Amino acid sequence: MSRREMREHIFKLLFLLEFYRGEELNNQAELYMDEVEEADFTEKEANYILEKFHKIEGALPELDEKLSKVSEGWKLARMNKVDLAVLRLAAYEALMDEDIPVGVAINEAVELAKKFGGDDSPSFVNGVLAKVVK
Repeated sequence: MSRREMREHIFKLLFLLEFYRGEELNNQAELYMDEVEEADFTEKEANYILEKFHKIEGALPELDEKLSKVSEGWKLARMNKVDLAVLRLAAYEALMDEDIPVGVAINEAVELAKKFGGDDSPSFVNGVLAKVVK
């Protein structure tokens, strides 16, 4: 499985944060990993996806603070939930994951926004991330 595919699964798990918290979130994440038909995860891939998801979940207060500061006129609660999940993932990769180059994190975020977001999502995500990494 490519990094892009694993990133997409991490994004989908991050989207769950808008609906579940605590133990229920953990249960939903485990269910997701067990039930995804198009993905046949190896144990290593599944561990990577869940580990990165939980790292991002743990960094949410810091990530959300940075996103709030640069997203002028947009409170996180008002943002499209797809865009917010993409931004959280990309901000984590750009700012906290030394294995992912900043340009790759932004490019992959724009691609996720194109695939899952609305018409304005790619430009919105790109603009917010450009300010985050300044």
